[in-house]
Amino acid sequence: MRRERFTKIVATLGPASSSPERLRALFEAGADVFRLNFSHGTPDDHKQRVELLRALEKQYKHPIAILMDLQGPKLRLGTFAKGPMELKKGQKLHFDLDPEPGTAKRIPLPHPEIFKAARSDGLLLIDDGKVRLRIFAHTETTIDATVEVAGPISDRKGVNLPNLVLPLSPMTVKDRRDLDYGLSLGVDWVALSFVQRADDIAELKKLVAGRAAVMAKLEKPQAIEHLDEIIEQSDGIMVARGDLGVELPPEAVPPLQKRILAACRAAGRPAIVATQMLDSMVHSPTPTRAEASDVATAVYDGADAVMLSAESASGDYPIEAVTIMDRILKSVEVDPLYRRLMDASRREPEATTADAISAAARQCAHTLAAAAIVTFTNTGSTALRAARERPGVHILCLTPNLDTSRRLTLAWGVHPVRTEDAHSFSDMVQRAVRIARKEKLAEQGQRLVITAGVPFGTPGATNTLRIAYV
Repeated sequence: MRRERFTKIVATLGPASSSPERLRALFEAGADVFRLNFSHGTPDDHKQRVELLRALEKQYKHPIAILMDLQGPKLRLGTFAKGPMELKKGQKLHFDLDPEPGTAKRIPLPHPEIFKAARSDGLLLIDDGKVRLRIFAHTETTIDATVEVAGPISDRKGVNLPNLVLPLSPMTVKDRRDLDYGLSLGVDWVALSFVQRADDIAELKKLVAGRAAVMAKLEKPQAIEHLDEIIEQSDGIMVARGDLGVELPPEAVPPLQKRILAACRAAGRPAIVATQMLDSMVHSPTPTRAEASDVATAVYDGADAVMLSAESASGDYPIEAVTIMDRILKSVEVDPLYRRLMDASRREPEATTADAISAAARQCAHTLAAAAIVTFTNTGSTALRAARERPGVHILCLTPNLDTSRRLTLAWGVHPVRTEDAHSFSDMVQRAVRIARKEKLAEQGQRLVITAGVPFGTPGATNTLRIAYV
């Protein structure tokens, strides 16, 4: 199942994509990572999907990553006594903690954290920002606001307070319960919603305790203020553009996407661009040209992966969505401009042996027109360093660790294979050549650039570079 491209595809599973036949078709069409959205579905639904994916993994003898996405806290209005209500510009409203159904003048808002964070002249957004109010007075239990952008509101609509740090943990009781369950199923990545600061990720990492890699979803503007710290604390990043776009002006999101991806590459963290990438394909067999351009832009920006949400989870054309996304990625990656952008955005290696070896491996692969770079790794750090260099060839990652091989299916250009660690220099070369040929990454007469650590089997000791003929 060697992919012809470097950028990976994440497909969200749901009612439209959970049968054995659909999962197999998604995988064959190009899906590398499968996302379980714990905002929807039952525990039995998720368990069945994991079991089917693991069976698929055995059938194709290729690792598959499973990403569980925690729901996070949902800030919502209460209910209304007389159903939906149309707000008018200039109308004044009173919000409080009283659970009694709302009226035309007062609205229940059952979240004490919002009242603690509120400030005069602050914004209160309802229903993904479709309705906007300006706060003019507040206490620890009340908020008074004026409608600036009118529109309808109804029971349980979502609420956002842009540019405010809410005194709220991103881990709800439901999330903790779901996390325990997901880890018991053996998920490979855990994505955390509502991240505002690096401490949020640290809290999750303590709970995960190394059983999965941890991903921060950047969907709050407050997270951008602590971007470097969050990236440093995380194993991966998801650019959740839909949620970012609710609390930020639309024109602010594209530059942020580029900034986040550049920071992730510099830190060697895999990054996913997500939300509405091929949104029209929920009900259409083809995307708009603007959507195709959006996917392409993420690839030109250097994303490790792009993600399908409703397109593959509940849409009418999940297989077609993966197929077309695969075609877009391949089209970009053969464009000479793409290679020039990847080379131009490369950072200087850090003053470490592992970084020097990774940079040299890329240069050797380019100079010698090698077929692939081969990395021997336990933790995956060597493969991620190689991916950060964005070489012009695939990275064959050889690891004895099944968890590592699964997690690395998300990383740019990495083709992971589980195998024993090398025992000697001759075994290292023989094993690399044999597996590269078996995986169709190299042919007789081509060269491989091999990196490893000596003594063999020592994590984080990459200090050797070898050129081998196939």
